[in-house]
Amino acid sequence: MTVKIIIKRTVKENKAREMIPLFRQMRSLAVKQPGYISGETLKSLDRPETFVVISTWDSSAAWEQWLLNKERQKLQKKMDSFLAGKTEYEMFQFGLDDKEII
Repeated sequence: MTVKIIIKRTVKENKAREMIPLFRQMRSLAVKQPGYISGETLKSLDRPETFVVISTWDSSAAWEQWLLNKERQKLQKKMDSFLAGKTEYEMFQFGLDDKEII
């Protein structure tokens, strides 16, 4: 089942410029990962230190494999040094199925 991942990062004040190359590197790695479909990076107009990445994966398993990728983890550690908090991840499925609603 295809999933969308919402990733939220809040950058320390005046560190957004340093994050841009890291976002690009992360995307370059992700496109090579099996199961990656697409992604986009958004910057908040209301809070310019807040970035949201929305990525699409062909399955939750593909996403979870990406989380375990050593190169991704290394790059995430670099990103962490510019963040004002932890990276937040949330996974969503496409569509609604009344059998799955609790």
